[in-house]
Amino acid sequence: MYKIVKMYYDKGIYTKENVAVFVKAGKITAGQYEEIAGEVYK
Repeated sequence: MYKIVKMYYDKGIYTKENVAVFVKAGKITAGQYEEIAGEVYK
């Protein structure tokens, strides 16, 4: 799931808020969020 979310984020399809939803759903970790979005997960 990480690769898909990162790809969509890099293409501008997902926002940081969209990526945070995947953390809340347990699909990616907070650390993976930080790698994708470049900021600490809140």
